[in-house]
Amino acid sequence: MLFLAVTIWGVGLLAFADRAARSTPAKDPPPADAIVVLTGASTLRLETGIHLLEDGKGARVLLSGVNLEATRADIQGVTKTGHRLYDCCVDLGFSATDTVGNGRETAAWADQHGYMSLIVVTAAYHMPRAMLELRAAMPDTMLIAYPVATASPDAKRWWRREVDARRMILEYNKYLAILVRESFLNLGPKPKPVEGSRTPT
Repeated sequence: MLFLAVTIWGVGLLAFADRAARSTPAKDPPPADAIVVLTGASTLRLETGIHLLEDGKGARVLLSGVNLEATRADIQGVTKTGHRLYDCCVDLGFSATDTVGNGRETAAWADQHGYMSLIVVTAAYHMPRAMLELRAAMPDTMLIAYPVATASPDAKRWWRREVDARRMILEYNKYLAILVRESFLNLGPKPKPVEGSRTPT
């Protein structure tokens, strides 16, 4: 029984990593109401989100999970955004400290602006878990994944370095934990829709 469980887990890990490897480079996304970038160690996510904004893929961009010590000037310098675009259309979110927080922060921001569709920018290996958390926080919002490649872990060669393997395995285990959580939550009674409210399609 243990061998079977380990085998299933291992096959799942390989499929998870292969999915991340095949998702980049991301295809050009369709326009959405706005863009959200889940920040991380690499500045590539920030730069990608700003490029999408510059290309007119969304009206605004939220950078979720910005380091509390970073300033707007710091972020503008990293992304090399023009003053006019940066001042009008770039929002910094400082409250999120993890992916659950990203979901809550993004949901509050989207609700504030009335956005019903978002392009989600994060690392390819992080995207599956990010989408689960964002969908849990905002089930009525259309989310368009736009994954970016990262140097570590390298989704295509993650097994070659111990640090990359550990990170990929940890991400996979977190993803499984959220799948289990959402499965249990979905077993409960479904709330009745309020008359006149919008229901997800």
